[in-house]
Amino acid sequence: MVNNSLKDYHKKRDFNKTNEPSGKNTKNNNKSIFVIQKHDASSLHYDFRLEVNGVLKSWAVPKGPSTNPKVKRLAIPTEDHPLDYAAFEGVIPEDNYGAGSVIVWDKGTYENFTKKDEKKLTMKEAIKKGHITVWLKGEKLNGGYALIRTNTGEKEKWLLMKMKDEYADARRKPTSTEPKSVLSDKKLSEMKDNNDE
Repeated sequence: MVNNSLKDYHKKRDFNKTNEPSGKNTKNNNKSIFVIQKHDASSLHYDFRLEVNGVLKSWAVPKGPSTNPKVKRLAIPTEDHPLDYAAFEGVIPEDNYGAGSVIVWDKGTYENFTKKDEKKLTMKEAIKKGHITVWLKGEKLNGGYALIRTNTGEKEKWLLMKMKDEYADARRKPTSTEPKSVLSDKKLSEMKDNNDE
């Protein structure tokens, strides 16, 4: 049974033309996962995804995540994605929604530690409130990150920020110096080349 929150995801895709997952897997019995996919579509961006209630809540981050707490990155909400999208790499064909190359830039698990008045909020409550704090345990990124909504309406925008902790590093530039997939060890350009063979 397909999760209702995936309606927009399905509406935008023709699975006879794209090899993206259709979303049959909606259960994960392990810890909550996160994934960051580098996506060269109409413009290069990073898709930041957090598992929430059986789907991947998603934000497009044009400049990608930073490890510098002073840097605020624009994060634009996109449609929910199925859990099995977390392992998707490949090339979405031309004339399809999101056409372009995709790699899994980082992946791992996360813990929600969003609070209000010393009371822990669920992820659903945190998203509704517009202020999410999570602790990432990834292969490239670790430590606290915050997502804060800056406006509501049709063009909702958020900011993604690194929190001050032992993993904060203003000198590190992971999006520039660590371009490869954590799954295939390929760069986006190599994903394109393989698809053309």
